[in-house]
Formats: sequence, structure tokens, C-alpha cells
Amino acid sequence: MIVLGLDPSLTCTGWGVVRVDGPRLSHIANGQIATDTKSSLAERLHHLHDAVFAVIGAYHPDAAAVEEVFVNKNPQSTLKLAQARGAVLAGCGRASLPVHEHATRLVKKSVVGTGAADKTQVQAMLKILLPTAKIAGADAADALAVAIAHAHLAPHGR
Repeated sequence: MIVLGLDPSLTCTGWGVVRVDGPRLSHIANGQIATDTKSSLAERLHHLHDAVFAVIGAYHPDAAAVEEVFVNKNPQSTLKLAQARGAVLAGCGRASLPVHEHATRLVKKSVVGTGAADKTQVQAMLKILLPTAKIAGADAADALAVAIAHAHLAPHGR
């Protein structure tokens, strides 16, 4: 089973691909999709959509996983996140890839053992779980954590 984890953002969307073989996990790839802040919103969303679709085409995952949406204190930030998330989900839909959502606290608990873990704890645990992975950045690390959580939380990784 191959799982694609996604961490949507309008500025930099993280992605991570892991192979699940029973209880064993192995890193396949990860990366970040940056958008040009000088481009229009429509162009940035189009870029996210196409880039996610290309990642799916390159790695042929069996399922995708994203964190459930959360509301920021700033409504504009929440709206931008929702739009980026929509573009990423549309890329998955275009590829007919099933998408599963997991709560942020559940992702952290699944990877670190506590839902209150911070980003440094998650990244430290990723180094243990995927020791050969060269992680592209914080957004890619978050995406790998979502993929790993899905592997642990979903029956047979689906």
C-alpha cells in the first residue's frame, strides 16, 4: 500500500509518500510545492492542483490523507487555507484517488504518542520512523506525518 500525505497551504504545500507493508513503513519520496506570491490567486491554485496531480502520477499512491481543516484566528488565513486545500483535493479527485482526513491531534498522537506534540517532536520522530528519508522541509515533514498517521489509523492503510 502506498499512501500520499498532504499538508495544504497556499504558499507551500507539503507532500510525502510512504509504503506501508503490514506494520513496516518505508519512505518513498517527499517534497514541497511552492507558489509564486506575485501570481494571482487563480494561478496559484491552478499550480497546486497540477503539481499534486503530477505527484500522484509519479508515485501512484493507493490513498491520500490530509489533516482535517482547522479555523485560524485570522479569517483571511482560514479562507486561503481552505482554497489551497480545495485545489489539492481537486487534484486528488481528478486522479480518482480516495482522500481520508485525520484530526491534527490524532496525527500527532499517532506519530509521537501525544496529541500535544510540537513540530520539533514530530520531526524528531520522523527521523526515527524513516531514518533514510531526506526531508525537504517542515511542510514535507508534516505531510509525511499525515501519511504515517493514516497508515496507523486506517484499516490496512486505506
